[in-house]
Amino acid sequence: MWGISYWFLPLFSSLVWLAMLLGLLLVWVRDGKPIYETMEHGQRIAYISDVGATDIKPLFIAMAAVSVVSFDIALIAERWLRHSGRLKRNTSLWQKLWSNLCILFAIVGAAGIILLSIFDTFHHHRLHQIFLGLFIAGYVVSAIFACVEYQRLGTHYAHLSILRISFWLKLFFIVTEVALAIAFGALQRVDNWNAAAVLEWVIALIFTFYLLSFFVDFIPAMHTKHHQSRETSIAMAEAGEGRNGQANGYAKGDQGRFTYGNKKSKGRRWFGRR
Repeated sequence: MWGISYWFLPLFSSLVWLAMLLGLLLVWVRDGKPIYETMEHGQRIAYISDVGATDIKPLFIAMAAVSVVSFDIALIAERWLRHSGRLKRNTSLWQKLWSNLCILFAIVGAAGIILLSIFDTFHHHRLHQIFLGLFIAGYVVSAIFACVEYQRLGTHYAHLSILRISFWLKLFFIVTEVALAIAFGALQRVDNWNAAAVLEWVIALIFTFYLLSFFVDFIPAMHTKHHQSRETSIAMAEAGEGRNGQANGYAKGDQGRFTYGNKKSKGRRWFGRR
């Protein structure tokens, strides 16, 4: 794809996401860990959204958008590679449905984080909270469908350990993120803002490794790329030989028999008689 291997997409997405998190955290630390206007009474640790609502907001929007859009492109690329046979094909219509739903909800999650970064917590607190929920729900549901698809693929292609590894990585993400999200909500309800802020940073950091986990899924495509290139070269060479043979006045006709001239001479052999 444009001279870049598909595995680069999830790698790039995860690195941009991680760079965004580190950038926001370092800005807050560099500025002396300030107490922003958006922070609650008694809160000393800033949420990601608190830092993102400051003058660094344009960078927050840009990096969040680049990360999630490139990840969604990676999911679409994975679907295409399975369809084209570069990755192990889906074995049922249900698997294809789960794959498509995975992409759909990832797009919903991407829209959530992009809108969340635009409608910051300082100027649009209510909308910001809604888009935060959309972001989390979108990617968790997307991961569930991805997990189901890979579980079925791993069952059908039991000899491929990489599918089982991918399944367990995604399952770990779902269980961990859902548990942390519940704890995050519970801490907010009891006004434990600092612990909730720490959990938010941890949840976002774990999301980095979820994005990176799709790097594993593209590894088999590295090998099939060269395999298909050889097959294509052989097919092109055979087609070229056929054209050269016809140009020189002979070619294989029906049932592998040679014919002379541009027209097929059915039943006539090149040498000898019947």
